[in-house]
Amino acid sequence: MMLNFNSKKRQRGTAIVETIVAAPVMLFLVLVGGELTNAFIEQNTLTKSARNAVRHLAENALQGTTTVVAFDAALIAETRNLLVYGNRTGAGSPVLSGLNTGSVQVLDIGANNVQVTVTYAYTGILGNTLPAFGFGSDASLGINLQATATMRAL
Repeated sequence: MMLNFNSKKRQRGTAIVETIVAAPVMLFLVLVGGELTNAFIEQNTLTKSARNAVRHLAENALQGTTTVVAFDAALIAETRNLLVYGNRTGAGSPVLSGLNTGSVQVLDIGANNVQVTVTYAYTGILGNTLPAFGFGSDASLGINLQATATMRAL
């Protein structure tokens, strides 16, 4: 007696088994793609904010007509607020959830150059950990994103 492997019942059973095997892998790939996209968007937002902040700092860092870079506490506060909130007054909500002015560093690095550096603790879409579902230890998704922008004082 010959077995008929082309019967519809056998095909249907094979399709169910393939779906059961492939579905978790595809779901995992979709989640990883979403997580990477979100991290990229937040890094891009952080970089653009740092560039805007250093541009403001560079425009206001020179004292009068001298070529001496000096900034006071008010200019540093404005720069930090511009980076974190998108405005100089610090009104509204941060451009990224959890971003604060304490993570912004404003420096005079010499040769009439100013620098703004920000560090942001990235929290993924899924939270801080990716569960292993019993296949080893959980993976940490918490990473620090950093953006640095340097500009010559104008």
